[in-house]
Amino acid sequence: MLTRLFCAIDDFCQDFHPEWNKTLLTPKGGHRRRHSGLGDSEIMTILVHYHQVGYRTFKWYYERHVKVFLKGHFPQLPSYQRFIELMPRVLLPLTLFMQQRCETGRGIAFIDSTPLKVCENLRIPRHHTFRKDAGRGKSSTGWFYGFKLHLVVDDCGNILSFAITSGNTDDRKPVPTLLKKVVGKVFGDRGYISKALTESLAEQGVEWITSLKKNMKPVARDTFDTLMLRKRSIIETINDQLKNISQIEHSRHRSLTNYMINIIAGLVSYAYQDKKPALDLKTSALVVI
Repeated sequence: MLTRLFCAIDDFCQDFHPEWNKTLLTPKGGHRRRHSGLGDSEIMTILVHYHQVGYRTFKWYYERHVKVFLKGHFPQLPSYQRFIELMPRVLLPLTLFMQQRCETGRGIAFIDSTPLKVCENLRIPRHHTFRKDAGRGKSSTGWFYGFKLHLVVDDCGNILSFAITSGNTDDRKPVPTLLKKVVGKVFGDRGYISKALTESLAEQGVEWITSLKKNMKPVARDTFDTLMLRKRSIIETINDQLKNISQIEHSRHRSLTNYMINIIAGLVSYAYQDKKPALDLKTSALVVI
């Protein structure tokens, strides 16, 4: 699993870095760019592998697993503090790598957002790390302070697109960006109801289907669409796995950059998961008939 992950990341980095270096400005005075003993592909592999092995904290994973069992794979491991200092440089390649891992979709997709709390509500007045970036939002489980992870997934549990916003962002705002490369039917909850959004998405080949509020008039839908609306729980299952298995939500972060890296690495870890939540549409089709 580790070798497979490293080979995929390293192949990506070998294509990414030559193109990225062309866009960098040459330092004044002719100073060379110093390279650390640990390459970007190795850093990215360690960050993603952390989410695959089940450790609750990254420090324990690094000190008690990487330095003990993976020393032969990464012979030039720095100290834990130095590794934390190196992490910000892989945010861009890690994000692009995850975008590369996103699937193209098969005509059926589900969209939802999930809150990522950065602290308990009682600690909001004393929270300083994300004061300029986080926001207060409300989900189905109540108020929270932090960010939102927006996901679009298909019926096989594959991630099609993703976005991270502050907690007070309307769920409908990132939808046009999320669905740029998605076509077919997209199912969402009542928080995505919008006539303007439905019309604009129809122009790009997306059939926008949402559940209704209690005070809204019934809408005529075929049996398949009604059944798929009931199957939206697949994306909630994925969100639950990301939080409880990949550990993308906790309150120990001390910088925004490393916070984002933790989330993206968790998404990459999920993308490499052998068994994902999925719908058996063959069985569902039989039920519809």
